[in-house]
Amino acid sequence: MAFSSLRIASLVSVASLALGLASCTSSHDNPDEIRQRTAEATATVRRDAKAVAEGVKEGMRHDEKAININKASREDILTLPGVTERNADRIIAERPFDDAHDLVKRRVLTEEQYEKIRDRVIADR
Repeated sequence: MAFSSLRIASLVSVASLALGLASCTSSHDNPDEIRQRTAEATATVRRDAKAVAEGVKEGMRHDEKAININKASREDILTLPGVTERNADRIIAERPFDDAHDLVKRRVLTEEQYEKIRDRVIADR
């Protein structure tokens, strides 16, 4: 699915650039005006393509389910990026957590480790 979204974004970008370049040509335009409009169209396409790519990345992140650290199995906890077997065992041993950042407050994970998983963990009771 991500591939098709990126492909659509690429096609939209190419089409936008082509339309921008086509609108730049006129028998009355001088080369400097054409270059200026081409540069503006290119900048717009670049900005739009970056926004589309960020949207695709954000969408892929939301496809990943959040794991409830108060109820998740050891195997589910181990699916989190950078979480070791030792970390998973400590998370389970330290339950319950009031919020996900308690992992850092209680020194179960470092702040750096937590940053890798913070969007993927919750602490519901």
